[in-house]
Amino acid sequence: MSARNLDKHNRFRSITVGFRVSPEESVMLNKFVALSGMTKQEYCYQKCLNREIVVRGSPKVYKALYMELKNVLVELQRIGAGECVDPDLLEVIDQINVTIYGMKEENHNTVL
Repeated sequence: MSARNLDKHNRFRSITVGFRVSPEESVMLNKFVALSGMTKQEYCYQKCLNREIVVRGSPKVYKALYMELKNVLVELQRIGAGECVDPDLLEVIDQINVTIYGMKEENHNTVL
């Protein structure tokens, strides 16, 4: 039998919580999880419990930022003059902004 996985407060997590999301919500959730540098499980319960998400600069976070900025650039280039910008794209841009400027100001740590 494998060893118990305990959290940082020495608690064993034995209860499973699940929920459904739309495909669009799944994409957004995956983007935000990647930008946080956390596991999806950690990110979801920190958000559900209304706790701060602290992003620590790492190669994983920088790669996620790079990839999302690349995707944003492609999407902005696709949008024609006078067209509306998708609200989901604006949320991603805002999340990128918070992450980048937070890391700059907080000595490479961001609180979301």
